[in-house]
Amino acid sequence: MSLYQLLAQFIRQHWRQYISAGLMLFAVAVMTVLIPRRVGMIIDGMVAGRFDNTALMWELSWLLGMGLAIYFLRVGWRTQLFTASYQLGMQLRTRLYERLSVQGSRFFQQQRTGDLMALGTNDADAIELAAGEAALAGFDGSMTFALVIGMMLLGVDWRLALAALLPFPFMAWAFKHITHHIQDASRDSLDRFSKLNDQVQETLSGVRTLRALGLEQRSAAQFAELAENAAAASLNAQRWEAAYEPAVGLSLTAAGALTLGVGGYLVWHGEMSIGALTSFSMYLGQLIWPMFAAGWVLSLLERGKAAWARLEPVLTQELSVNDEGKLGTPPAGDLVVDKVSFVYPGQTRPALQDISLRIAPGQTLGIVGPTGSGKSSVVRLLLRQIEAEQGLVQWGGHALADYKLQALRLSINWVAQEPFLFSASIADNISLSNPAASRAEVMKAAQLASVDDDIQRFPHGYDTLVGERGVTLSGGQKQRVAIARALLTASPLLLLDDALSAVDTQTETHILQHLAELRQEHPERSAVIVSHRLSAVLEANHILVLREGKIIEQGNHQALLDLNGWYATQWRYQQLEASLDAA
Repeated sequence: MSLYQLLAQFIRQHWRQYISAGLMLFAVAVMTVLIPRRVGMIIDGMVAGRFDNTALMWELSWLLGMGLAIYFLRVGWRTQLFTASYQLGMQLRTRLYERLSVQGSRFFQQQRTGDLMALGTNDADAIELAAGEAALAGFDGSMTFALVIGMMLLGVDWRLALAALLPFPFMAWAFKHITHHIQDASRDSLDRFSKLNDQVQETLSGVRTLRALGLEQRSAAQFAELAENAAAASLNAQRWEAAYEPAVGLSLTAAGALTLGVGGYLVWHGEMSIGALTSFSMYLGQLIWPMFAAGWVLSLLERGKAAWARLEPVLTQELSVNDEGKLGTPPAGDLVVDKVSFVYPGQTRPALQDISLRIAPGQTLGIVGPTGSGKSSVVRLLLRQIEAEQGLVQWGGHALADYKLQALRLSINWVAQEPFLFSASIADNISLSNPAASRAEVMKAAQLASVDDDIQRFPHGYDTLVGERGVTLSGGQKQRVAIARALLTASPLLLLDDALSAVDTQTETHILQHLAELRQEHPERSAVIVSHRLSAVLEANHILVLREGKIIEQGNHQALLDLNGWYATQWRYQQLEASLDAA
């Protein structure tokens, strides 16, 4: 879909507002072109002595009334038109947000956060201006131009009109040349702003790392360079937009000179009155706005086209994980992964190879293995953040793809290794999964996650603001707050993706004991615990050991010790490490 098709579709949806604005614009244009004609008649009447004081005051009052009517009509059509165009901006931003919220991780691996943010700000603004300012200026300028030219040709003198229009082909050629450069300059300006936006976002997100490494000056120099490039690109676009004004000025100056020359000749030979020449000169002055409007419209449309060329691919890009399921909440039943393989885009080595597992309701599955073995990929597979290329994933006898994505994820409580906390209070972050939860329920979840004591030590307790991304909390506290959030709802499946990595072994033991007690209260709830620390999966019903995306060992804790393989070796090492720490 092109920008023009988008605008046409939007105008059809909001045709009442655009027609209302168009009618008011038409009334303004008609009164605007009548004023010079009326002024010319007044001048001729005064020269001929046809007006007394009363008649003159009446004529002047009539002109003043039209001026006031034009003022209020301009306010009216601006209100109608810009109300509609702001709705387009809101729709585009909403579509962008909704699209981004359902895209999978593969999409975000290929996109920059700052660039996506720029699409929702500068680019959406440019398209919004094309629907508002450009539509306004285009309609108003075109109508005024047509009426003024008609009055010049039919209402004053066609010979003088043709003479005055001789420079206009030059202006049309200049506009075509300038427009081509504006599109390129606008695209470059938007791209450079996106890079600047991305740099700011990354710098603010990693400001503590930059300070720790002493890279403040280097980061400032990079920002200054990007800001200078963005400013230069924006200035270049503004230069080309400013080129419209000299083209209009030269054309109208030439038209004015021709008007004076030809008009003076006609007046000298008695073929035109002074009032008619005055009216024509006023009409020529009224052409200034349509000419500037033409340049302004072309500039806005080129900016809008450049912005739409960046925004449309994101709005129309296929979802990395399709949401075409029809089923609601998964029924009670086994969660089965059967001979699944998966390769990440751009990679040659499979992240998962021939993975099979089964989780019955109420059971706990442990997944362990060295770094990069595919543990988190299994979790992402169950969450449908990635799709299996081979094999089958079922829950309750139905493929995961048969469930609505939202219903599936509402049935799973997931705690990532690096949990995300919002800039809100601790209580709000915990109750995010269940906004209707009472403070007592929030506190109980925090107690199960062994974070209640830490929270109570804060000056404002559960009302303590955690700052952006939970910056005021330690890593272990953030993980436990995220666990409390997951435990606040009774979803049938709990996924802990190395969610205990930042807590000490004693706290880990308390949390696991609380989880075991909770599963006794809700025997139908299953759990998947991914961990580097083997003590976290000690009580699991079944444990998978992964390496390079393959299952190399499986069984319960004792069975794996009896195998005397990777698990047994790692267990002895971690036990020795724990005893040395205790000593």
